[in-house]
Order: sequence, then structure tokens, then C-alpha cells
Amino acid sequence: MHAVVIVLYLIGCFLLGGIPWGLVLGHFRGIDVRQHGSGSTGATNTLRVLGWQFSVAVFLLDFAKGLLPVLIARWIGWDAWIVGVAALLPVIGHCWSPYIGFKGGKGMATSGGAAVGLMPELLIILPLMILIVWLTRYVSLASMIAAVLGPAAAAIYAAVGDFPWIWVLALAIMGGIIVYKHKANIHRLATGTENKFGVRARTS
Repeated sequence: MHAVVIVLYLIGCFLLGGIPWGLVLGHFRGIDVRQHGSGSTGATNTLRVLGWQFSVAVFLLDFAKGLLPVLIARWIGWDAWIVGVAALLPVIGHCWSPYIGFKGGKGMATSGGAAVGLMPELLIILPLMILIVWLTRYVSLASMIAAVLGPAAAAIYAAVGDFPWIWVLALAIMGGIIVYKHKANIHRLATGTENKFGVRARTS
């Protein structure tokens, strides 16, 4: 029975992560965010399409999708590998949502929530991300740098402290997913055509 509970919980983590909050909230405005901007259902594209109020709501909801499964699994006291999988599955669900044809966002907010659940110290990366966005106006660049720095910091922490290596692996996979989902952004950054922070997308 214990194994069944764990499997059901992990399936629930994936299904929770799959909720496309950008799409859900966009319906209140009669707008499908997938048809505008970058086509992503995440907070950054929601900002471009719907404005900052909707973007903040999407960010918090997506962040919670990653954070809560980790906190609950840790509170129950499950083994580190279960906690690591519980952190990773919402990110996979977010990026490849079963509700919208296995498409979705780019995973940054959900990964951020999961990462903070595993290692709250990673919040120290947030000021660096803000600085990068402020200097360059490229959210994608800040996201990818954070995706690399997070696992690297966790690996150092695991090498010198009491931090499970399975969680480092989970963070590394999340980072890899984020970079992969930003492959179009990488091309636009290289060609100087990347979308800049604060520029609204046309919805008509």
C-alpha cells in the first residue's frame, strides 16, 4: 500500500505541474496566450500578452506547483529519491502538459519552486537574475544562467555538506530542461532578435 501511495502521489505531482495557468487565466480575458508572443503558457509570455497582474498570478501559481509537492514529500519524510522525483515531475508536467497536447511553458517558475523546496539557499540566485534582466532586458538569458548556476551550487553544497546527490541530479535535469526549452531563444539571442522584457505582444 505504501508503494501505491507513493506512485499515486508522483502521478499527482505530474498532473499538478501540467495545469497551464497562463492558458487558464488567459481565458478570463478571452485570449489564448499560445497564439501570441512566444506561444509559451508561462509567466514571461503572459506578461507580454496579458500584463503584469496576470503574469504575477501565473508566476506564483507555477512556482507553487513546484514548491508544494517537494514540501509535502519532505514533511511526510519520504526518501530523498522520492523527494527528488516529486520535484522533477511538476517541471516535466509544466513543460509537456497532458492537458494541452504535451506542450507548455519553459519551466523556469516551476523549477524555481521545486529548487527552493529542495534548497532554499538557491534564492540567492534571484538578485543575480534581476540584475541580468535589468542590464540586458532578456529574461531568457537570466533563466538559462540560473538553470546552470543552480545545479552547480547544489553540487558544491553536496560535496561539502549534507545534501543528497539525487537532488543535485534532479536540479541538473531541471536545468537541462530549461535550456532545452529555450533553444529558440538561444537562436534569437545569437541573431539579436530576442524578445525584450517589458514589451507587450500584439493580441489583435
